[in-house]
Amino acid sequence: MQERWKTDGTAVRPRIGTGTAFGTFGELLQGVHADNDLDFLVTFPIDRRSKVILQPDSSRELKVVPEFKQKSVQLAARLLEYFSLPCKGLLLIESDLPIGKGLASSSADLLATARAIESCYGIDIPISLLQTFMAEIEPTDGVMYPGVVSFYHRKVELGEIFGPMPRLTVVAVDEGGEVDTIEYNRLRKPYTSEEKLEYTYLMNRLKIAFQEQDVYTIGQVATRSTIMNQSRQEKRSLKHLLQLSHEQGALGIVNAHSGTFIGLLFWKEDRDYERKVAETIEKLKQTYVNVYVYHSL
Repeated sequence: MQERWKTDGTAVRPRIGTGTAFGTFGELLQGVHADNDLDFLVTFPIDRRSKVILQPDSSRELKVVPEFKQKSVQLAARLLEYFSLPCKGLLLIESDLPIGKGLASSSADLLATARAIESCYGIDIPISLLQTFMAEIEPTDGVMYPGVVSFYHRKVELGEIFGPMPRLTVVAVDEGGEVDTIEYNRLRKPYTSEEKLEYTYLMNRLKIAFQEQDVYTIGQVATRSTIMNQSRQEKRSLKHLLQLSHEQGALGIVNAHSGTFIGLLFWKEDRDYERKVAETIEKLKQTYVNVYVYHSL
C-alpha cells in the first residue's frame, strides 16, 4: 500500500478503524454433499454481532482486548504484513455472541477485525484473500456474505447464495459447556453414503424453499438436520423440544450443530406469533435455567 499524503507533503496518520460482523444461530443445515464430498453448512444470520476497534499505535506491538482472543491477532498480523502496514496497535473486541456455543463468535470476530483494518487504513481486502487467511486459522462460517448462503466451512469457500432470510425468531436454550470448533472438526465422525445422499436432498429442498420463501420447508429441513446430527453432537433436550414444537405450532427445530444451543423456530408473520413465542418462553423456563431469543437478519 502506498502511503497517503496531505497537500502540504506530510503523511496522513491512520485513523481509528471500526468493523462489525453478525453471528449465526448454528446452521439451518450441516452435512456433506454427495456430489463433491465436501463438508458444508447453511447459515442462519442473527441480530447479534462482534465489533472490533483498531487503534494504531507505533509504540506498541499488536495486542488484543480481551487478551484470549488471539485468533483476531493472528488474522490482523497476517493482513497487515500482506499489505505492508505496521503490525502495531490495539484491537478492542466487543461481542454479544457467546463463545464456544455455535453462534459463529470466532468467525464474526475475524471478519470484524478485517473490516476494522479496512476502515483504519482505507484499503479493500479481497474476499478471496480474506477467506484464504481465515482458513489458515480455523474452519469458518460464511458470515462475510449477507443473507443465507451454503458455505464449505472447512475449505472456507462460498457454495451458493440462497438469498434473504424470512422474518424468523428462535426461542433457544443452551445446554451448557463449550465446543472447540477446531477440535470438533478434527475428531468428526465420518458420514455414510446414505447420509450424504440425504444431506444433498435436503440442500436442494432448502435451496428451493428460499427461492419460494417457504418457511415451513425451511423448518422441516432444519429439524431433520438437527435429528441427523444427534450421533455427532447430541442435544439432550431434543426430544422435549420436538414435543414442544408440535404443541406450540413452531416451524421446527434449529440447531448449533457443533455448539451447545438448540431452539424452536417461529415465523414473525404467523398471526399467532406473539402468543406462541410468549407461551414457549414460559414453558421452557419451567425446565431450563436460561432461555434466549434471537431474530434473523
